[in-house]
Amino acid sequence: MQWRFVPMEEMHGRQICEWRYPPPYDCYDWPAWEKMAEQRYEFADPSIREEQYEAVLDQAGELCGYAQFFPLTGWTRIGLGLRPDLCGRGLGSDFARAVAERAIRREPNRRIDLEVLVSNVRAIRAYRTAGFVIADTYVRATPTGPDTFHCMEYVGSSPGCDIIEGMPKRS
Repeated sequence: MQWRFVPMEEMHGRQICEWRYPPPYDCYDWPAWEKMAEQRYEFADPSIREEQYEAVLDQAGELCGYAQFFPLTGWTRIGLGLRPDLCGRGLGSDFARAVAERAIRREPNRRIDLEVLVSNVRAIRAYRTAGFVIADTYVRATPTGPDTFHCMEYVGSSPGCDIIEGMPKRS
């Protein structure tokens, strides 16, 4: 599948807010657009949407995912979401790799990482296949209470990569 990255428009955000993932992935559902817009939350805030988010379209021009590029000192932390009906179909690793490579094109001198719930084994497998390695594991707050996350760094498409030994911990 080919992925085309375009500026995220309000209409994309509205569509993403309608996506519903089956349990246990429903923790990734976004709130209703109206609530997000009222709170100027994430991509419902026009300035955050413009600076950090891109919509991802398929060959037919249909919205199939989104990417967030959150700037940190020396790093870009990516966030990504694939439309629910496309999940579990073997597209995750290609999608994650495409988002990571897009982040590199946006900011070539930054390293790329992402956070993933330790319980999301399906995503971790896709990210490893895409060229991410586990660099750190920690507990942090979520809207439903503390949970355990892996921070995974993009090292490129290197088969057999698993864990970077001795990688410095980041908070």
